[in-house]
Amino acid sequence: MARNSEVSPHIGKLSKSQLFAKKGLYKRKHAAPAAAPAPAATTVTKTIGGKANGTSRVLPVTRAPAFYPSDDVRAPKLNRKTLKPTKLRSTITPGTVLILLAGRFRGKRVVFLKQLEGGLLLVTGPFKVNGVPVRRVNQTYVIATSTKVDLAGLEVDAKFNDAYFAKPAANNRAGTEAAFFKDGEKKVFPADKAADQKTLDKAVLAAVAKTPNLAKYLGATFGLTNGQYPHLLKF
Repeated sequence: MARNSEVSPHIGKLSKSQLFAKKGLYKRKHAAPAAAPAPAATTVTKTIGGKANGTSRVLPVTRAPAFYPSDDVRAPKLNRKTLKPTKLRSTITPGTVLILLAGRFRGKRVVFLKQLEGGLLLVTGPFKVNGVPVRRVNQTYVIATSTKVDLAGLEVDAKFNDAYFAKPAANNRAGTEAAFFKDGEKKVFPADKAADQKTLDKAVLAAVAKTPNLAKYLGATFGLTNGQYPHLLKF
């Protein structure tokens, strides 16, 4: 709503002083703008000797470079962005049962263990219950349920970090024709990682066994039927 209505075209109901008081402009502090700093001098006058040389010369403060590159060299763009640690959702705590929404194991329920330095979540099925191995997931693609597994006393080994899940560099060099038609060798899962999986799941399975029917809940696949809406459900 306008503070000053018009009684006729271009004529307001309130005068200029009345409108000034109604807006409360008298409460504002008007500070004089700061004076602009004087520009730095680009030249300097130096006194020189010799009758034939004159008494003084005007020289630049910064000398021009004696060498110029033949091609234009582009200056690298400065990146002032700083990486901030990913904030963990308040509903996700160690032991929370999560529902995966994307990826190979979408629809599976997993147990949250900890957050890695890169911001991803470290979860496990356990593998013996629903076939989900220890892996990293993005918290954007999970649903945090109200079901929790008591993981008190469980210490996740420090070796479970982002480097633990890094894939070895693939050799993309072109091979021979015989190597192209050769049957591919089946990749064998590393034995040390399989042992790590069993060691980690052993403690998680012991905690799951304390709650009746929790193992069946973790083994069941999540899904929606007609008439069910996720925003109306309580997980």
